[in-house]
Amino acid sequence: MSKLRFRVVETAFKKKAATVETPAERPSEYFAKYVFNREKMFKYLPGAVYAKLTDAMDNGAPLERAIADEVAAGMKRWATELGVTHYTHWFQPLTEGTAEKHDAFVEHDGKGGMMEEFSGKLLVQQEPDASSFPNGGIRNTFEARGYSAWDPSSPVFVVDDTLCIPTVFIAYTGESLDYKTPLLKALSAVGKAAVDVCRYFNPEVKKVVAYLGWEQEYFLVDEGLYAARPDLLLTGRTLMGHEASKNQQLEDHYFGAIPTRVAAFMKDLEIQALELGIPVKTRHNEVAPNQFELAPIFEECNLAVDHNMLLMSLMRKVARSHGFRLLLHEKPFKGVNGSGKHNNWSLGTDTGVLLMAPGKTAEDNLRFITFIVNTLMAVYHHNGLLKASIMSATNAHRLGANEAPPAIISSFLGKQLTQVLDHIEESGNDDLVSLAGKQGMKLDIPQIPELLIDNTDRNRTSPFAFTGNRFEFRAVGSEANCASAMIALNAAVAEQLARFKQDVDALIEKGEPKISAIIEIIRRYIKECKPVRFDGNGYSDEWKAEAAHRGLDCETSCPLIFDNYLKPASIAMFESTGVMTRKELEARNEVKWETYTKKIQIEARVLGDLAMNHIIPVATEYQSKLIDNVYKMKELFPAEKASQLSAENMKLIEEIARRTIFITEHVNAMVEARKVANKIESEREKAIAYHDTIAPMLEEIRYHIDKLELIVDNQMWTLPKYRELLFIR
Repeated sequence: MSKLRFRVVETAFKKKAATVETPAERPSEYFAKYVFNREKMFKYLPGAVYAKLTDAMDNGAPLERAIADEVAAGMKRWATELGVTHYTHWFQPLTEGTAEKHDAFVEHDGKGGMMEEFSGKLLVQQEPDASSFPNGGIRNTFEARGYSAWDPSSPVFVVDDTLCIPTVFIAYTGESLDYKTPLLKALSAVGKAAVDVCRYFNPEVKKVVAYLGWEQEYFLVDEGLYAARPDLLLTGRTLMGHEASKNQQLEDHYFGAIPTRVAAFMKDLEIQALELGIPVKTRHNEVAPNQFELAPIFEECNLAVDHNMLLMSLMRKVARSHGFRLLLHEKPFKGVNGSGKHNNWSLGTDTGVLLMAPGKTAEDNLRFITFIVNTLMAVYHHNGLLKASIMSATNAHRLGANEAPPAIISSFLGKQLTQVLDHIEESGNDDLVSLAGKQGMKLDIPQIPELLIDNTDRNRTSPFAFTGNRFEFRAVGSEANCASAMIALNAAVAEQLARFKQDVDALIEKGEPKISAIIEIIRRYIKECKPVRFDGNGYSDEWKAEAAHRGLDCETSCPLIFDNYLKPASIAMFESTGVMTRKELEARNEVKWETYTKKIQIEARVLGDLAMNHIIPVATEYQSKLIDNVYKMKELFPAEKASQLSAENMKLIEEIARRTIFITEHVNAMVEARKVANKIESEREKAIAYHDTIAPMLEEIRYHIDKLELIVDNQMWTLPKYRELLFIR
């Protein structure tokens, strides 16, 4: 190992975890300590203002600007008691991250001094620069005006000395420039459409809420090792590196004992997350070395998305305080599992009914089947769009490998539910089938109690699996904003539920009894969406052929997958539900294509730099040492003996020469290919060129670099290897 690399590794391994001071209270006592939740609203706001604000939160009632000053005053009083000095509008631009501009609570007092002030106007609205965020051409550089506007449905919170106000972000001309705006519209659309359908079964239903429970996977690496890997630092993944002799093949990391340093990080993270109102519950080792998972209790979808974005930021901050760097890239290490963010999605009513769960009566179960089948219809008709909603340059590395769902959207239902749908499809009558809930399973071990078995197994190869009382959208990437998938899914389901009500009402108007009309339409839908149902092995080549035969979207090129947003059916769906306009969709696709190009471009530049300035010099230096050894052998031994003794070194010299020549030629070719691609004006065509021409070169160059890693003297190799990166001491 080189002296430089040894010092980096030694420093990283010796670094101790930060000391965590556990609050004296129980989690329930410090939960949401830094959140302006209902408890604080009730305490710091006048009664009438509190009632109007909670009505806006619960029922979507318009929030009068007149009460904004009183809300702002209450928020400021609460915040300043916590030592807060600044405020910011916290929003989610199309960068996959969050944005914030901090302003102090100060204004001139008119007497030559300063006073603390936070008005309703400042709470409700700010004006960030709209041209400096991705906008897909909606705003020119010289047209900078944009607005952020307070979202009362997501609580204000405090981070350090700043009051953070969740907001939407729109252009001066009204188009959305963020994820929250279309998400709120999609949630409103699915809520309204679902209420209309629920009233077939219970006229008292007034509200339906979409719920989301995300499962966040991530990697941790030692900070010193991270700093010594420019590829990790600049791209989030290792662009080179031969797999370690031991990785995940023994299956000993999954659910294993959590390393001490990692446990300290997790404990600190959980405390700070709970203080911010993020209801984290589950933590464990994941499959790959250095890979872990965190999951919360389910929440309303908009709040869950905000909490996930806040948590990812918090994770990075806490990791550094423990001597780690957090990796959220979907595939930071080749040869081991990548990271996803499973999105568990369901719908629930204000009457306490979970619409994706079987009920106790036949009518309850018909309602359950109604929402299951309509969800399947939405997934079937928009399976290409749903794939586009989770696709990215980074997630493309993970999808389809033996660790994540394939890039073909299908749905697993399990044996029991499949049998129920088949029965309804084949039955010629209106029998309401019964669905068993959890059933008992007794084991022949006296001390083990009866287990309750779910009505469905799990299928880890299914991108969209039914798991008992919800659907699990497993294809979402670990660093993605959950809103992207949730916008597409909720909007598609909203459109489908509206279509269902239209179809049922048409039969009722013809004199068909309500239940018979519902069952007839459901039976028709079951037949129509059958191609999207698949309970088998999604990794198999047979499934890929079968999926294509069924008419499912099997495209694998990331830039081409984005085309699904601009298909007529997608545009019609988004516009009919009021979620996004054609102009907004076109702009977002421009951003997606441009982002894809830039990420591949950065990777190509970093790989070229490392290849020419790290790998080639080290390899040729080692080659020179081998050549010197061969010459010395010839001086020391007779020609025939020297030839025998230096034969292996000669092979290595030749192999190094062959591989360094290949790397040099292909790095130069990659530079020229980028020059050609960069001249393409169309963002779509440029992204396609980068995907088809430049991305494959990265793997070709990497192959030869990884082979050199096995040849070159370990003491000379400057970059930390997988065996050092992947195992926390």
